[in-house]
Amino acid sequence: FDFDFIQCRCKAEWRPNNSPKLMDLLDDTVPGIGTYEDFNTIDWVREKSKDRDRHREITNKSKQSTVALLFSISDAFSGWLLMLFIGLMSGALAGGIDIAAHWMTDLKEGVCLNGFWFNHEHCCWASNETTFQERDKCPQWKSWAELMVGVSEGPGLYVLNYFMYMCWALLFAFLTVILVRAFAPYACGSGIPEIKTILSGFIIRGYLGKWTLIIKTITLVLAVSSGLSLGKEGPLVHVACCCANILCHFFTKYRRNEAKRREVLSAASAVGVSVAFGAPIGGVLFSLEEVSYYFPLKTLWRSFFAALVAAFTLRSINPFGNSRLVLFYVEFHTPWHLLELIPFVLLGIFGGLWGAFFIRANIAWCRLRKNTCLGHYPVLEVVVVTLLTAFLAFPIEYTRMSSSELISELFNDCGLLDSSKLCGYTSNSGSASGSVNATAANGLGARLAGPDLYTAMWQLALALLLKMIFTVVTFGMKVPSGLFIPSMAVGAIAGRLLGVCMEQLAIRHHEGDIFRGWCSPGADCITPGLYAMVGAAACLGGVTRMTVSLVVIMFELTGGLEYIVPLMAAAMTSKWVADALGRESIYEAHIRLNGYPFLEAKEEFRHKTLATDVMRPRRGDPLLSVLTESGMTVEEVERLITDTTYSGFPVVISQQSPRLVGFVLRRDLVISLENARRNQEGVVSMSPILFTECDPPMSPSAPPAVKLHSILDLSPFTVTVHTPMEIVVDIFRKLGLRQCLVIQNGRLLGIITKKDILKHMAQMANRDPDSILFN
Repeated sequence: FDFDFIQCRCKAEWRPNNSPKLMDLLDDTVPGIGTYEDFNTIDWVREKSKDRDRHREITNKSKQSTVALLFSISDAFSGWLLMLFIGLMSGALAGGIDIAAHWMTDLKEGVCLNGFWFNHEHCCWASNETTFQERDKCPQWKSWAELMVGVSEGPGLYVLNYFMYMCWALLFAFLTVILVRAFAPYACGSGIPEIKTILSGFIIRGYLGKWTLIIKTITLVLAVSSGLSLGKEGPLVHVACCCANILCHFFTKYRRNEAKRREVLSAASAVGVSVAFGAPIGGVLFSLEEVSYYFPLKTLWRSFFAALVAAFTLRSINPFGNSRLVLFYVEFHTPWHLLELIPFVLLGIFGGLWGAFFIRANIAWCRLRKNTCLGHYPVLEVVVVTLLTAFLAFPIEYTRMSSSELISELFNDCGLLDSSKLCGYTSNSGSASGSVNATAANGLGARLAGPDLYTAMWQLALALLLKMIFTVVTFGMKVPSGLFIPSMAVGAIAGRLLGVCMEQLAIRHHEGDIFRGWCSPGADCITPGLYAMVGAAACLGGVTRMTVSLVVIMFELTGGLEYIVPLMAAAMTSKWVADALGRESIYEAHIRLNGYPFLEAKEEFRHKTLATDVMRPRRGDPLLSVLTESGMTVEEVERLITDTTYSGFPVVISQQSPRLVGFVLRRDLVISLENARRNQEGVVSMSPILFTECDPPMSPSAPPAVKLHSILDLSPFTVTVHTPMEIVVDIFRKLGLRQCLVIQNGRLLGIITKKDILKHMAQMANRDPDSILFN
């Protein structure tokens, strides 16, 4: 042990009477100390320690006066008040987005004469001429061709409506990409990969700012209305987190502590899913399972409260006019049979295969966009994809409608008044029927497929192919684009196709050994809408690898407890199949593509490497840049800061005796030196820098020293050179470290940063270690 540091004595013993008073930055808080630069990782341990100290101080003061007690109570209640505001703001924004998107989607096909602000459904509600068979037709709603030409039939009208549909789609998409590029580049994409990275402790300034919120809200409506294969559900998580981040600035406890703010953002993620699907419980589980990095029990309660407030706010707005929180709420009444688990598992296999295919294809397309000239023309890419999507979508009924309406149509259980082609059954005698009960007296023959149903089947098969292609190409463009709804649409189409096939098979062979007892006259043998719901869950699970939260969300959508087992079977099968073909979800794949420093908790590290294999400096590298606790001048420290880009520096006793003393962050060091030069009299380039509490002897003519002991972390995490990397990785994951120092017998040998670990893990997995972009 080196006892050189004992040579310094107490201040009163060594300071001459006429020597200047040393500046201790602990006396006055310097603005900026404890904050982080952009694209850096926060120190979770330090942030939690700061919050504990703050809470301990408030508790001690609360025992001294009534005012301090009231302040303590308000501080404890501020978290719940913040959750209330987040729920109200997010619910109101989600309701406005739903209403505007529904109206602008219908605007591509026509306009309401009673009021242009009415969408197609609301316009025809007030019409006395509307019938159940043609409930989507009324004199008050006019297509653009009818308004321009004045007639309601003819081949020219179809071409004109086709042209107007494409023009509106191009206009909406063009406005979207222009607004994103000009005002808020961070408003593009889903936002969930970046939210996961931010919640893990990474700093991306502006990603949750007010401009991002404003532009994302506006362009989300435009993007959904353009008819592109995307959804608004994923971006609503980003919108809710923007609301939370903005509201955090009104509460000192969350404004000044990055770790506390991330607890709020975890709750906001639950709010986003709550207003997206009308599923408060599913939202809380989604935040816990999919996006959150640190989720204490207190955050669980507050997440539930915020999700409840948001769902109540959205229900009060009633954006769909049906007293439901989502457009595709359904209720099934026919029980499922045990043998139906086989087709449900088949849908799970399809969902897993689709998830693995989509992730690989989309990442390949995004990498092509990133590494070629295609990435230099985002506006042209959006316009071309929109043009192709609109051109191919308009002729097919199921691709022309919005994805949410398509899912609602596919989930629908054919009732007495349904006029959809999916309910186009015929009787044994061959008479066509547009509704299910038209030939109920004929028994099971009333459920035999008719010409309309066969037409719907091949149209759905074509729509499935187009949805799969356009979803791969669209996700990742410079527009707000969610993945939940397109994935659910792909699965719902596949599920409905399989459900109709199973239904017809059961009807035609209802006397066979397998299907005996399934069918009874006047009742449904099989519910095709249930297959669509199971398929939607399977495909969404295959892409996102959600399990528990996915089943709960789908359960809250349908309101049927008896269908949890089919959903669980499909979700687990989908995850198993997808994991067998690739361990990453689409969000983790995009995190790796963008090079974000994110340590995935689900990824296991099984390699037998040691800390000495990963630490820097390596053999042949320059020596580690360190500071000494005394003996360095302001000029030397500033030169070290200028010549390096490290986010922090270890502090040792001396260059000759590299015993570890502590660690100091680069940003804190820069701010402290600037503050000392500005506010402390007599500080010059030759002023000594001290990281000790005691004062060394100084001559009266010497310049005053700058004391920086207050910004020194005296308890940095350390490991020895023989520590297995498996343990080091676990330490970084569970404690949220940004760096760890490597010592041997008290001597500093090197440093391991989060980026070093990510590069090492990439190298062990035969990936490019230089793909980790950020410090």
